[in-house]
Amino acid sequence: MRHRKSGLKLSRTSSHRDAMFRNMTTSLFKHGRIKTTDVKAKELRRWADQLITLAKRGDLHARRQALSILMEKDVVHQLFSQAQERFSGMSGGYTRLTKLGLRKGDAALLTMVELSGQPVAAQEKAKPKKKKKEKAKETKKVEEAAKEEQEE
Repeated sequence: MRHRKSGLKLSRTSSHRDAMFRNMTTSLFKHGRIKTTDVKAKELRRWADQLITLAKRGDLHARRQALSILMEKDVVHQLFSQAQERFSGMSGGYTRLTKLGLRKGDAALLTMVELSGQPVAAQEKAKPKKKKKEKAKETKKVEEAAKEEQEE
């Protein structure tokens, strides 16, 4: 009986399975999206959502737990710095699965795994930028004010 045994075996040993999902989660957080088979994508979602929950918590113990799973320190740092901003309004569903079709070689169903939520770079781009003329006017005003203060 398989009572209280979560996760899929995927015809791999437990060490191979753990290493594979550690590599896949690292790649997902590093690149933002990855393409894999449907069954692996559904299991990867569990790993990724757990790590994002740790990153939203943001304390030292959570960071050390994430370091024990993810393969690169830079990816952990990036995840913890962006998680509060990117996933703050969400209480789950941090990943999006999009079915792509069948793989040519073995007809396996392929799926794109993406991080949902607005990317931090897109949030910065959404802010209105000042044009060069407006910036030049502001700098002239500041320079004139500085000259007036020096004359007085």
